[in-house]
Amino acid sequence: MTFKIDCGDAIAFLKKLPNESVDLLITDPSYESMEKHRSIGTTTRLQGQWFEIFPNKKFAALFMEVQRVLKKDAHFYMMCDQETMFLVKPIGENTGFKFWKSLVWNKKIMGMGYHYRAQHEMIMFFEKGKRKLQNLGIPDVLSVPRIRTNYPTEKPVGLLEILINQSSSPGQVVCDPFCGSGSCGEAALKLGREFIGNDKSKKAAKLSRQRLTRLTGTKKSV
Repeated sequence: MTFKIDCGDAIAFLKKLPNESVDLLITDPSYESMEKHRSIGTTTRLQGQWFEIFPNKKFAALFMEVQRVLKKDAHFYMMCDQETMFLVKPIGENTGFKFWKSLVWNKKIMGMGYHYRAQHEMIMFFEKGKRKLQNLGIPDVLSVPRIRTNYPTEKPVGLLEILINQSSSPGQVVCDPFCGSGSCGEAALKLGREFIGNDKSKKAAKLSRQRLTRLTGTKKSV
């Protein structure tokens, strides 16, 4: 399987992709409400390596491009917190997606916070057209231990493998316009999918390329 990693603005990246060229899109934007935690709690340790925030006002444009690049019958997963989920649900519906539900990622280990410390994250589950899930026995609470790496908010490969297995088939194209250090790409390639990713951070794009190159032994990136 091959991959391609771009570096730039997420919306500009999606604009370069052809219409209906992606089978599954999974992403984890650096949503605006994360800024509230930046100066307190455990997040203070990330001050020197924090990523640029994706502003709420740009979600409508992002969803329009996601709708355009996804094939007719496809799924779209976006990870976010409880505050951002209320913002993006109507945006997704107004863009033409069917909102199925919010999945819960149970991290099993408590994270930052003072009023009931966070142990979960939301995964917004949208659909374009009609696509069946591969396994109807999967619950809406996905219990996968969080991981701690040198890259902030990295998602575990095992969590992403569940979503990719549920909503795509081998050989299909998985896309992540906020790919960070490349965990979605690793999950996609391990499961026999093609991967196209992007991140605005040059450091993140480099990490992704290195990670996926080690996995595949070939370099298919820009």
